[in-house]
Amino acid sequence: MLTIAYLGNGKSTNRYHLPFSTKLGDKIKVKTIYSPSGRQAWTPLDDVHYTTQLDDILTDEEIQLVVITTPLKAHYENAKQVLNANKHVLLEKPFTVTAEEAKELFALAKQKNLFLQAYQNRRFDSDFLTVQKVIESGKLGDLIEVEMHYDYFRPEVPEASAHFVKEDSYLYGHGCHTIDQVLSYFGEPDHIHYDVRQLLGEDRMNDYFDLDFYYGKLKVSVKSSYFRLKERPSFAVYGKKGVFVKQTKDRQEEHLKLFYMPDHADFGIDLPEHYGVLTYQDEHGVYHEEKVVSEVGDYSRIYEGVYEAIINGKEKIVKDEETILQLEILEAGIAEMLENQK
Repeated sequence: MLTIAYLGNGKSTNRYHLPFSTKLGDKIKVKTIYSPSGRQAWTPLDDVHYTTQLDDILTDEEIQLVVITTPLKAHYENAKQVLNANKHVLLEKPFTVTAEEAKELFALAKQKNLFLQAYQNRRFDSDFLTVQKVIESGKLGDLIEVEMHYDYFRPEVPEASAHFVKEDSYLYGHGCHTIDQVLSYFGEPDHIHYDVRQLLGEDRMNDYFDLDFYYGKLKVSVKSSYFRLKERPSFAVYGKKGVFVKQTKDRQEEHLKLFYMPDHADFGIDLPEHYGVLTYQDEHGVYHEEKVVSEVGDYSRIYEGVYEAIINGKEKIVKDEETILQLEILEAGIAEMLENQK
């Protein structure tokens, strides 16, 4: 068994972590959850110790891994404190504010022979897994362009923010999902074009971004906005022989928000109306258009990987260099936006 604790007891822990770590009850035991305030807005789990004393985690020799879900500003200090207590760390995304902080933490973990990894659960989104299946089928031919969209119509979010704060930017908060998907599947790009904006004006929240990653002749675009009354497709993938369009996103978050949990057999599963459409010409020039049954998304696969890495010495799912590169991209995007204001 891998015995774990959580540093943080808010939405992240209760909505995006506990449903998936507790799903693996034969491998993972959740022992302690820390919150400095002691407030309990979520239903407590049976047989879990809730505490306001951080030492209850740091000095407990039974606890092997600490999952950190505190606000981004606290990630670096929290992770450093836990590593110095000789415990493994799974750190929520964005990993840290800067790439330099991440490099320092990875060096410390290596020095102490400890596991340290970003919680990049979106690698196991249904739509992203389905896109990979379609690409690898070869039916699209040589890839030309991939468009990834993460849109909302939530103008009240940027409108409620009076001043720009890097850690609260849309690029940091949501780019950390889709940029990681790009890097995990396509690798490090040849170069990147940044279009990062503040649609409400200077010194306001960053509420829009459009990043183009170039891999030879292939362009992979990551586009997000808070002002899209109608969302663009989650994925549109273009090849020389065809196109695949997946309109809807992975449904795990949708179900979690409804408190419909992974213990249901149909949790996060796409219905036929959610399936993407593949249109292509075969080797005989015959036209095809068909729905593609979605792959099953499952965020517990991140916890499976953590277990395998710590207990069985397997390779980490999220590589250190991928995390560092993503942070360098986030920093560069914000820096270019601020430079363009001068």
